[in-house]
Amino acid sequence: MAATNLNTVRSVIEGRLATELAEDPAIPVVFHNMAFEPTPASSWVQCLTTFGANEYLSQGSTSNSQNRIFGLLTINIFSAPGVGPGANYTIGKRIRDLYNRVNVSGVFFDAPTGPEALASPAPEGYFQTQVRVTFESIEEL
Repeated sequence: MAATNLNTVRSVIEGRLATELAEDPAIPVVFHNMAFEPTPASSWVQCLTTFGANEYLSQGSTSNSQNRIFGLLTINIFSAPGVGPGANYTIGKRIRDLYNRVNVSGVFFDAPTGPEALASPAPEGYFQTQVRVTFESIEEL
């Protein structure tokens, strides 16, 4: 087999979120390196997929061996300030349910962390909470 295409893994992760948040009520989703101008006093979600350390699962050469690829999905949830955390926690539950210990197209998701409120939102002018989910995929060479 060939090495895992990381863009394929990323599209599995991001496509799942975009599909879920397109449902009623629809919430805009922004991914890495995308320009976005949020509507004032609205909710929106930022999805950041990163790949980290890997480990050998079996010995071998460049064929007939396996690697485990680890990654982190960080989802930032933004809403208008001064109205409380309710909207963010509702969106956060939708996200947690979407990734909580499931296997989707060979991507294994761990139990999510959060949503937890961040003290210094970025960008400023929003209330921000964050959900983090570690994931892994097996690469067969």
